Amino acid sequence: MEQVAERGLTSAEVAERVAAGQANDVRRRSSRSVSAIVRANVLTLFNGVIGALWVLIMIFGEWQDGLFGLVIVANAGIGIVQELRAKRTLDRLAIVNESPVRVRRDGSDTEIPPRQVVLGDLVLLSSGDQLLVDGEVVDADGLEADESLLTGEADPVHKRPGDEVLSGSFVVAGRGRYVATRVGRDAYAARLAEEASAFSLSHSELREGVTRFIKYVTWLVIPIGALLTWSQVSRQTSVGEAVTGTVAGIVTMIPEGLVLMTSIAFAVGVIRLGRRRCLVQELPAIEILARVDTLCLDKTGTLTSGGMELDEVRPLRDDLPVHEALGALANLDPDPNPTARAVQARYPESPGWTATAKVPFSSARKWSGAEFDDHGGWVLGAPDVLLPPGTPGYDEAGALAATGLRVLALCRVASLRDPDDLGTVEAAAVVVLRQRIRPDAAETLAYFAGQRVTVKVISGDNPESVSAIATSLGIPGGERAVDARTLPEDDPEKLAEIMEANTVFGRVSPHQKRLFVGALQSRGHTVAMTGDGVNDVLALKDADLGVAMGSGSGATRAVAQVVLMDDGFASLPSVVGEGRRVLANIERVAGLFLTKTFYAIVLSLLTGVIGLAFPFAPRHSTLINALTIGVPAFFLALAPSNERARSGFVPRVLRLAVPAGIICATAVYLSYWIAQSGSATLEESRTSAVITLFVAAWWVLVLVARPYVWWRVLLVAAMAGLFALALTVPFAREFFALTLGGPAAGLTAAGLGVAAGVVLTGVFVIARSRRAAPGPGDIKSAQDRPADTLGA
Repeated sequence: MEQVAERGLTSAEVAERVAAGQANDVRRRSSRSVSAIVRANVLTLFNGVIGALWVLIMIFGEWQDGLFGLVIVANAGIGIVQELRAKRTLDRLAIVNESPVRVRRDGSDTEIPPRQVVLGDLVLLSSGDQLLVDGEVVDADGLEADESLLTGEADPVHKRPGDEVLSGSFVVAGRGRYVATRVGRDAYAARLAEEASAFSLSHSELREGVTRFIKYVTWLVIPIGALLTWSQVSRQTSVGEAVTGTVAGIVTMIPEGLVLMTSIAFAVGVIRLGRRRCLVQELPAIEILARVDTLCLDKTGTLTSGGMELDEVRPLRDDLPVHEALGALANLDPDPNPTARAVQARYPESPGWTATAKVPFSSARKWSGAEFDDHGGWVLGAPDVLLPPGTPGYDEAGALAATGLRVLALCRVASLRDPDDLGTVEAAAVVVLRQRIRPDAAETLAYFAGQRVTVKVISGDNPESVSAIATSLGIPGGERAVDARTLPEDDPEKLAEIMEANTVFGRVSPHQKRLFVGALQSRGHTVAMTGDGVNDVLALKDADLGVAMGSGSGATRAVAQVVLMDDGFASLPSVVGEGRRVLANIERVAGLFLTKTFYAIVLSLLTGVIGLAFPFAPRHSTLINALTIGVPAFFLALAPSNERARSGFVPRVLRLAVPAGIICATAVYLSYWIAQSGSATLEESRTSAVITLFVAAWWVLVLVARPYVWWRVLLVAAMAGLFALALTVPFAREFFALTLGGPAAGLTAAGLGVAAGVVLTGVFVIARSRRAAPGPGDIKSAQDRPADTLGA
């Protein structure tokens, strides 16, 4: 151990361990393997059902009726391609997002990717680092680790030489070194997260809603298919005709493209965000993006740029070596935090004081300090934490903080042997730091205000300083800052009430940030939390959506669902907008697919009970599904949209799909029965049914495609034009077995479709009015639906 602590591993020892498989090779959680992607898209229940039906048609029917079999190829092919594209995007960004690990090898310190850490490596730690492998501490300098992600205990744990450290914890103060004793899948956190961190599209209301639809349809297909089969066989027709009618009904009942469109929408969302340098580490985060109604911002690194600059030093006593003390403190840590770097820029040289004791900075203490030979103890930190009210410098620091500056107090203390009791504290100087507000902050906040997303500014800084910055950015309620030290942590209901009523909170501890997120969630809010520092980790983990800055600590990037690789706060609107686009469009196309399912169910039941031949053949179903659902849904699922998602996805879709399906089926069967009652042949009767069904289903598309912009109007018109060509072009008419029984039959069929369209319009108006009724968290502003263009 002593030898490793001096020089680390040699290159030869590293190569030997890599060859022995003792490297930190763990699976990325951002994507699954290619084979898993292929299996998930090919080996599905619906593909199996459709494949079996296709085989029956190939045996007993005509090949034109087997066109629906192409759905299997299209579903699998498009799904695999899109998910592979998303996988490449995720994997590429995940590599960029990986925090390098500092190790000592061959006697020199170097940075390597996490996967290159091997058993026995000497790993160097500093504040903000996440531990990626297990190990034993070799030396520690005020080293404190937060193991809350593993144990649930929020209090930092002091680590001394010989202590065990576990992967999944992170450094909150101090620095040190440890030797890796377990790497890869043997590491503690890797064993815990092996199953939970696997790539998944589940755990979302949208996915669960689609799964429920599939489950319900699966239950219905078996009995209705059996009834339909019996009715077709009992008509004493040929086996081929009976099989064709049965297959036509069952195939139409299956919403085979809904799962595909959902997967594509998620995958394309990931790719689009990837182009904006946003890493989505878990695909369900795409949905959560759309549901966010409360955004908690950490001021430093989010509203303000990460760096600071020392503005001035105001000595309070002429008899104390203020400038020397600042130089000594700033140059004490070889890996200084942003505050120490700002002071170090003014005092680049240490006065040569020898430190006998050190206390590193932590967000909980809000100060750091050291004790020096012949110069006593010195601390630098928050004035309202170190100084009692009324003491020299307290009022001056408060007045400066109220202008938006960051203010620290330099104090002399008797001893640092007990950090919890500093004894007598003498104020020596007020240190003023200037923070740079992000130029895009005001515009981004204005976007969220327009979208009725409530912003909460949560910071560990002085409340007056946070309030000044919030007010300058125009945040509503920013002038009223709450000191988090006065909040009732033991009364969750009261805390939630205060969180609802206020916007700006200062002097917030890491533990309180976590409580704040929970309090907002208890009021039914979907909470997003942004942050870049190690003090934000717990809140990021508990929030519905954690958003980390790319330049932030490795711990924050590890627990966040979304990482803004370029630190672009201005990219948050596009991130939220992408989530809204996905959910709003999936709900839109789900209405199309489920309408088809319900009219197929009703038609199959009517056919089974009455005993007529099924109203159309599989090729007719293929034509109508392609023109009213398949092709339009592909474009609508990827279209721009900014409508905020709400809970209740399944009931809303069913309120439209069930009555729409019943209306379409009634009109189709009436058209078919009228044709059958006359002298029309089976082919002519089915053509009448196809015309009625297309008109009714096309009108559902017209209603669902709103709001009408040029490309949507063109899309809807193109579908009608293609159907007209199928009716008029001889080759297409023959291919799809369309035979008009005369002008009167065609007008009757079209008229019934138009009548169904009128009723459908009334149903949609009623359903939309119910949807527009105010509800918790609903957005009622017209800004929720901006101009919608294909290139948006």
